[in-house]
Amino acid sequence: MDKKKRVKITGTGFYVPDQILTNADLEKIIDTTDEWILTRSGIRERRIAREDQATSDLCIEAGRRALEDADLEPSEIDAVIVATNSPDTMFPATACYVQSGLGANHAPAFDLIAGCTGWIYGLIVAEGLICAGTARRVLVVGGEVLTKLTNWKDRGTCVLFGDAAGAAVVEESHDEAGILSHFWKADGSLAGLLHLPAGGTRRPATLQTVAERLHTIHMKGNEVYKHAVKRMGEASEEALKRAQVSKDRIDIFIPHQANSRIIEAVGERLEIDREKVYVNIDRYGNVSVACIPIALHELRQAKKLRPGTHVLLAAFGAGFTWGAVVYRW
Repeated sequence: MDKKKRVKITGTGFYVPDQILTNADLEKIIDTTDEWILTRSGIRERRIAREDQATSDLCIEAGRRALEDADLEPSEIDAVIVATNSPDTMFPATACYVQSGLGANHAPAFDLIAGCTGWIYGLIVAEGLICAGTARRVLVVGGEVLTKLTNWKDRGTCVLFGDAAGAAVVEESHDEAGILSHFWKADGSLAGLLHLPAGGTRRPATLQTVAERLHTIHMKGNEVYKHAVKRMGEASEEALKRAQVSKDRIDIFIPHQANSRIIEAVGERLEIDREKVYVNIDRYGNVSVACIPIALHELRQAKKLRPGTHVLLAAFGAGFTWGAVVYRW
């Protein structure tokens, strides 16, 4: 790999469904309150996909918007990576539906499942493909329809998740902008703390697995919280070290939008001023792999990513997986 190469994001876009589910709406279907949800998660509302919308539908629209933003035709994309934990089907890959829907007919396409860290993993893989000369332009999409995998009788999880997709076009950089460093890691021994127990080859679908709601998200929230804060902090510190960028040079910190308490705790651990920490969980809930590309697009639209801006991205997810990227705009 050519170490002198650097890659950068040249286009972003996102899509969220029209339907909004507020905390007040949830009060009507489960034993909860707006105050309980807001104080424990920071979430006010989330988006819900239509019955006829699959993950690929959201990803196609987000990808189309990112391509338009980068002023590229689908035929100019050399690879499509879709990070998701809620694929359309077990196979083929959701990325194949996205590739077809976009008309990127000459691009290889594959899914990447790495929990909520999936989009950061995808960005790192795209960097490797470009630096190796395998691809010139890669579309990295993160999309979820997690509300269709949610147990709506479990108030500990059903209040958290929403549906959305975010995308970015990644190309070789010919200036100072781009990825300065990354760090990624996993610990599969902790897989049972956040998982979807049934539906794969270990526990194929049966009447019993359906009756026991084993095809929905199961999470041990307190344990996840502890690991998320620790691992996102460690990943961020290591990525900063590799980039030789001090914490005080970070202009914007975009953490995975899992929970406002986790976001606050990671920011405090890193000693990053609160005004530098980007938060949009109140509007979308936890949209997993989509949250970071959505945040990037919102910041670009708000003109807050000016040349030279240093951005720290960090995520943590099922697996457990975690990772961080230091990026200079």
